[in-house]
Amino acid sequence: MPEVDLYLPIKRFLERQGFTVKGEIGPCDVVAVRAGEGPVVVELKERLSLALVLQAVDRLSMSDAVYIAFRIGKGHGASWRSRRTPVTNLLRRLGLGLLTVSAKGQVVAVLDPAPYRPKPKAVRRLRLLKEFADRVGDPEAGGSASRQRLTAYRQDAVRCAQELAVEGVLKLRALRDRAGVPRAGSILRDNHYGWFDRVKIGHYGLTPKGRQELTLWSGRLSAGSESPIKEHS
Repeated sequence: MPEVDLYLPIKRFLERQGFTVKGEIGPCDVVAVRAGEGPVVVELKERLSLALVLQAVDRLSMSDAVYIAFRIGKGHGASWRSRRTPVTNLLRRLGLGLLTVSAKGQVVAVLDPAPYRPKPKAVRRLRLLKEFADRVGDPEAGGSASRQRLTAYRQDAVRCAQELAVEGVLKLRALRDRAGVPRAGSILRDNHYGWFDRVKIGHYGLTPKGRQELTLWSGRLSAGSESPIKEHS
């Protein structure tokens, strides 16, 4: 279905709501006007794309009510199906609306344009700032594709593992003091990485996996006080 084939279903959809609709007015694919209201602009593309969103953002200088529209259904809208939530969140932030058109010409208003009023997410903000404050140094280069990161939690786990690698088995209280990790108890009990072995109540050692992986992380921990980005003269 070419872009032009989206026009008639969109036109009929808007006309049922009392709009007079015309195509290709200035740079706009579709313009709809209803008595006493500002214009509604709709930008058409066969598929969801960045180009479509950028076009719609440009049209916000002409109208407060701008929609993007694209076809959905078999062979179309794969990006939309897999990314519906982040796409609608983006459009909401931009103040754009969204219309989808099925292969049978059915139009659905998924999102109407409205001023963006962000909802505060205090928990996520506090979690972000806590990780920033707790992480020692800057061991991770921004933009890295690695999924195994030297987080503040892993830094503490490595410190615990280093002490156990030297001593073999330590009582939890002694390990906490030697490693300087107040949350050592929860780290060893939860054992997210499979590094720690409870030898007996309150006493821990390293698993073979812990010894093997410690060699991979110890160097990064010691280098973590420096930025991974090097200056070049």
